[in-house]
Amino acid sequence: MLGLEISSIPAILPTLEQVLPADFRQLQWIMNAYTIAMTTWLMAMGALADRFGRKRVFLAGIAVFGMASLICGLATSASLLIAARFLQGSSGAAMLACQVAVLSHQFRDGPDRGRAFGWWGIVFGIGLGFGPLIGGVIVALSTWQWVFLVHAILAVIAMLLARAGVEESCDPHAVRIDLAGMVTLSVAVFCLVSLITRGEALSPEDPAGLATAALGALSFATFVAVETRTARPMFDFRAFRIRRFSGALLGASGMNFSFWPFVIYLPIHFQAVLGLDSVGAGLALLAYTLPTLFVPPVAEALLRRHGPHRVIPLGLFTIGLGFVLMRAASAVDPASWAAMLPGCLLAGTGLGLTNTPVTNTATAAVPAERAGMASGMDMSARMISLAINIALMGFILVQGIRASLARQLPQEEAGLLDRLAEAIAAGHLAAGVPGGVELGAAAAREALRHGFGWVMLYAAICAWALAALSLSVFGQRTSLVEAEGRP
Repeated sequence: MLGLEISSIPAILPTLEQVLPADFRQLQWIMNAYTIAMTTWLMAMGALADRFGRKRVFLAGIAVFGMASLICGLATSASLLIAARFLQGSSGAAMLACQVAVLSHQFRDGPDRGRAFGWWGIVFGIGLGFGPLIGGVIVALSTWQWVFLVHAILAVIAMLLARAGVEESCDPHAVRIDLAGMVTLSVAVFCLVSLITRGEALSPEDPAGLATAALGALSFATFVAVETRTARPMFDFRAFRIRRFSGALLGASGMNFSFWPFVIYLPIHFQAVLGLDSVGAGLALLAYTLPTLFVPPVAEALLRRHGPHRVIPLGLFTIGLGFVLMRAASAVDPASWAAMLPGCLLAGTGLGLTNTPVTNTATAAVPAERAGMASGMDMSARMISLAINIALMGFILVQGIRASLARQLPQEEAGLLDRLAEAIAAGHLAAGVPGGVELGAAAAREALRHGFGWVMLYAAICAWALAALSLSVFGQRTSLVEAEGRP
């Protein structure tokens, strides 16, 4: 459910643009409101789960998620849909923070823990990986509303399973709520992601942007001050002294600087550059996502045998190599899906090697009663990186397209090129475009291909840089005493 609501929405944005109706900015917020809300509330939900019980908060999150999905499906305006998507993301944060803590509590060690996290990676990957295909098929066979309404049904099933199978657990030492930490971190994250989502540089002529930046900086500084002085912080900076925990969080960030944000844009490449329809693009995307479903059990076996200091950097390196191959394939004329296939498969394999070992390592590196805090920090690293890089990849894509257009249309002014680049980035390759600029479909496709080359290069560099940094932080293989954070 969590993954589907991230990756299935791009498939229905063209439909929403017409039926609501919604303009370009509103479409961006329909996509980003979910991720921003999840990022904003993730750590707070982890702290609430530690205090009041992970099963209790998990069930509440499922219930609200189902109701929010029902509102999304019944929405008649873009504003209502955006508000419901924010509620979806907030309740999704409760589900995401609790599910890892629940697994960590019920499967403490040994092969059972590896299998549990392996299956968690498979199911989470199904949601994210099959989302574009599922969204396209639902729109083709029914209406866009069912992309949301299906989760109202799934929520009922999930609640029944959770009530029967999940054991209640909490942190016995979490006797008070770190309200100051929750509020300051939530405000800081919301301000940061909002600024990036705007995609505009700060300037003296933008008082709202400057005020948002100042509020975000002040909130983050206050958060750091509060968490370093609180006896039981929800974000324990002391955990970064544990090499395994810090190395795992770098791995979590590396995946979301490269693989996952690109899954939002890859369907545009398949449709606008390669000429596939929405269902065909969803099927082609399986080469990118299917390895993430089959590799996690292998990754958990490698983790038990070789340790996270080898498996996690290897996974990130493999993701980067996959993007290098994809970039080389996109430069081939004519571009084809077959040429993209090896790079997609390799990147997906790298993600499968990284995803579950990251979470398993992070939660195992701290005492069991702090699993909620550890999973919250892990998922916060993931979601903050994802929210930032969805925006950054969009910015890089537009700038790459604009650079190509500037060579093709040197006589046009900057403002017209900017509008043309945004239209092409959305997949509109028609000759008539905003601003009165005339550009053939072939030239627009070439500009889009050039922009995607920039994005793939960015993803490869990020994956390799974070692989190297993670390897350095892990250092020599830590002992069990060091992994548990004891001196």
